[in-house]
Amino acid sequence: MSSVIPALGPERPLTWPARLVHRLPNGLQVVLVEAGQLPLVRFELVVRCGEACPSPVRPGLAELTASLLRAGTARRSRQQIDEDLRRLGASLSTAADADFSSIAARGLSETVEPLLDLLAELVRWPVFPPEEFERERRQALEALRVERVTPSFLATERLRAVLFGTHPYAVVAPREQELESYRPEDLRAFHQTAYTPVNALLLGVGKFRAERVVEQVERILGDWRGPAPAEPGEPEAAPRRARSIHLVHLPGTVQTHIAAGNTVVTRRHPDWIPLSVANTLFGGAFHSRLVMNIREQKGYTYSPRSQLHPLRRAGYFRVDAAVRNEVVAATLAEIFYELDRLRAQAPERSEVEEAENYLAGVFSLGLASQRGLLGQLAMVYLHELPEDYLETYRSRVRAVTPEDVLAVARRWLDSPRLAVVLVGDAEQVSEQGALFGELTVWNAQGEPLALSASTGG
Repeated sequence: MSSVIPALGPERPLTWPARLVHRLPNGLQVVLVEAGQLPLVRFELVVRCGEACPSPVRPGLAELTASLLRAGTARRSRQQIDEDLRRLGASLSTAADADFSSIAARGLSETVEPLLDLLAELVRWPVFPPEEFERERRQALEALRVERVTPSFLATERLRAVLFGTHPYAVVAPREQELESYRPEDLRAFHQTAYTPVNALLLGVGKFRAERVVEQVERILGDWRGPAPAEPGEPEAAPRRARSIHLVHLPGTVQTHIAAGNTVVTRRHPDWIPLSVANTLFGGAFHSRLVMNIREQKGYTYSPRSQLHPLRRAGYFRVDAAVRNEVVAATLAEIFYELDRLRAQAPERSEVEEAENYLAGVFSLGLASQRGLLGQLAMVYLHELPEDYLETYRSRVRAVTPEDVLAVARRWLDSPRLAVVLVGDAEQVSEQGALFGELTVWNAQGEPLALSASTGG
């Protein structure tokens, strides 16, 4: 039996369905794609305002507002909304992140108009009933208490705080006292400011006639009114002059979560695609250099990875690994070694092609469902990318050269200036962390912590 891996066949061309882009007189942008053989539809209404939008920042307010949109409107109670969804054979979800708040629905093609009616009602006339508000707030408080003992969450919180300083992107979660201080009127005020048509995008994918859906949208949402909210400015790109080590003390842990990163560019920057190839080669795929080094060869961790995180006004690069306490220093040394190697010499063309094949393949698979296609469209229009971004994505990925990878690694992936976060027992890992830079210790509430005999100092 031959052990030779067969060569990849030619890449299949993608057939792109027609896209209808329309803007209502009230400012609402509508993007519709007729796609799919089954009589199914998906809609998502997104407002360009999330946790980083209010000024001053009020952490958790956008997420709490989104979760309560379906708790009742001026016309329907939560029970009526749930009953109508069951009757239609439809489902509905809400979400909010740093930049966006959204409400999405899916159902049968024959239910397009009632689905749009429901979306419009939830977005325009939520009432935030006090009893529903209290229930959601209690759940949010319980979730926050769990997060305060979750290493991956604590790593994200500290890394974002270090990377973004005073910008709203630095805050990823509220304090308990902040959540406890919110009232239904706070949600109403945020909703009135953020959920406006000039600030919104309606996406639809499915088996429908796009022109007919536009007519329905104009009838249902055409009289929606409201100005655009004030938006936060761009994060200041303060240069990092030296590596810094931040240890979040979780006593008694036998593993340490390592997160290291630095700010990079947004999706709109010309470096984004070559940087994506560089990240895939470094740690963004299962066959990447980082995985081969600290998982396959060293056995330090099961699932190391690196990622690019594109926020609307910034981006950041991040490396993660959960390792045994005794190999924290060794793992950091290998992470820095692999980053330095990526910056020192252009990779082989074959290695770059593997990374490009991976990115192109993941992209193509992501378009195989209505949900995936809708997500890609949301990326284009929410991040203000060129209209042909999806159609030209694979060819631009494949145009990246080894020299391009070397150039973007030297511009953006600088290990001597990384912010490094360690979440673990200070007694076990503080000395290891201090080998690589100035060490600052924090508790799980995000407060500075002086090292003592009980915490490794």
